[in-house]
Amino acid sequence: MEINRMIDHTLLKPDASIEAIKKLCEEARSYEFASVCVNPCFVPVASKLLAGSIVKVCTVIGFPLGATLPEVKKFEASEAVKAGAQEIDMVLNISMAKEHDYDFIEKEVRLVKEGCGGKLLKVILETCLLTDEEIVECCRACVRAGADYVKTSTGFSKGGATVRHVAMMREAVGPTFGVKASGGIHNRFEAEDMINAGASRIGASCGVKIVKGE
Repeated sequence: MEINRMIDHTLLKPDASIEAIKKLCEEARSYEFASVCVNPCFVPVASKLLAGSIVKVCTVIGFPLGATLPEVKKFEASEAVKAGAQEIDMVLNISMAKEHDYDFIEKEVRLVKEGCGGKLLKVILETCLLTDEEIVECCRACVRAGADYVKTSTGFSKGGATVRHVAMMREAVGPTFGVKASGGIHNRFEAEDMINAGASRIGASCGVKIVKGE
């Protein structure tokens, strides 16, 4: 299992420094992670640092609450792609998910997908705030909307990824759609549990520890 190619090496702290972003990109290039995931302001820096490597630059949209307007999320995604982002992780509107307005969710995700200009789109559900039924219905809405992945968590709410939620999401989206487990994954054992449950991508700030088995 080439677990390194499944890891989004992540740094989304609000006080992240340029030096920390440089270290993140150096580690990602060295270990050939799938991507680095950074806040939008760091996309140009990460793109420059990773030029010529196989590591993608991923950024977050509507993060971490998901409560911005759909049109704003679309614009944010479009601008991030122009700045060099190759993958987009958006937070869906959690309030609308709790209202069971899955038509809104579908339309919002479709709009942001348009803003991605063909780049890969992952949709963060924030599963710790949703019921099982809401998780399944949001997953189905994301599939209908043309997203590429569903993702468990931002890492900024009251809980992160769980094996049960990952398995539920995999069943909801089918065998070929992407599922990203993110939030609270600290070591290789936890990462492998998520992969065995159906995750095809792992979001973690400790990617080096995971690949080294520490």
